[in-house]
Amino acid sequence: QVQLVESGGGLVQPGGSLRLSCATSGITFSNYDMIWYRQAPGKERGMVAVITGGGGRSNYADSVKGRFSISRENDMNTVYLQMNSLKPEDTGMYYCKAYRRRLGNTSENYWGQGTQVTVSS
Repeated sequence: QVQLVESGGGLVQPGGSLRLSCATSGITFSNYDMIWYRQAPGKERGMVAVITGGGGRSNYADSVKGRFSISRENDMNTVYLQMNSLKPEDTGMYYCKAYRRRLGNTSENYWGQGTQVTVSS
């Protein structure tokens, strides 16, 4: 059974920092790209950051570049999202997803249950 469990969310003041974690089980972690998504109230879920299976490449949404950093520990089956200089518009539910492309233009996708981040004074 595949499980992804996010943690580390909470309430933080503008300018503050949080570190999210996503612990996985049931998959060969290094075979999967890991992606953090964010969904604000009333808005669609959008990609925040992605890191390849080996950790060699990462990419970020323009809105978080220079403030957020994604990393992974493959021996711990865990991906992290370090969030600095947080802004109120970073508020939302943060989800992690494990992604692997398969043959025939298909893919495997596994989601966590999300962790809430609220940036407010």
